[in-house]
Amino acid sequence: MTIGKTIRKLRKEKGLTLNQLATLIESDPGNLSRLERDQQGYSDQMIGKIAGALNVPVAALFAEDEAELSMLMDLVDQSRKRSEPFDENVIRVPMGTRPIPVISSVQAGALRDMDCPYEPGDGYAVIYTDDMSLSRWTFSLEVDGDSMLPRFQHGDLLIVDPELSPNPGNFVVARNGTNQATFKKYRPRGMDENGNTVFELVPLNEDYPTMRSDTEKLTVLGVVVEHRNKLR
Repeated sequence: MTIGKTIRKLRKEKGLTLNQLATLIESDPGNLSRLERDQQGYSDQMIGKIAGALNVPVAALFAEDEAELSMLMDLVDQSRKRSEPFDENVIRVPMGTRPIPVISSVQAGALRDMDCPYEPGDGYAVIYTDDMSLSRWTFSLEVDGDSMLPRFQHGDLLIVDPELSPNPGNFVVARNGTNQATFKKYRPRGMDENGNTVFELVPLNEDYPTMRSDTEKLTVLGVVVEHRNKLR
């Protein structure tokens, strides 16, 4: 199923006309019609509005077939039917509305050479966030290794926005002369004779060395804006 066909199917199941849905998402009916016919692209913001208007998670709009869509909707229905709180120290929150592609460190390392941003289909997985302020280039990486222990574990997920400039103490994703990306703490160390910022990339695990931009070619690719850690 395409995203357009899925939107049309869900819209009709909700008993909404094309004009009614267009009004709910504050869009032109013509644009929505072309989207449903897969003749027009879409923005992350528009997809989030459509999912909200249809009262479904964004993941449902990206279902590959009717079986997957049915499974997702069953899970949503089951969740909504549970009225009792699971635990007093947690609250339920809406599912994320912004899809973020999880890419490899090699893909991230090639970021500056790309002409267009990563789309959800470009990654090997997709995660969701409610932060609609992130740039379109935003991507996710999986932590590999133990150089950032104890705060960051192997397998944790990072959400990275390449449009942000790093501040002292930020965690960043960077590359050296290769297309391989690394994840470290950013520490500026002044300016060089050409007026460029000299900075260090600092591991949290003291068993690993600190890298400096004045001794090797380092390029900051983006700032880590969210950390999702695994508990086991």
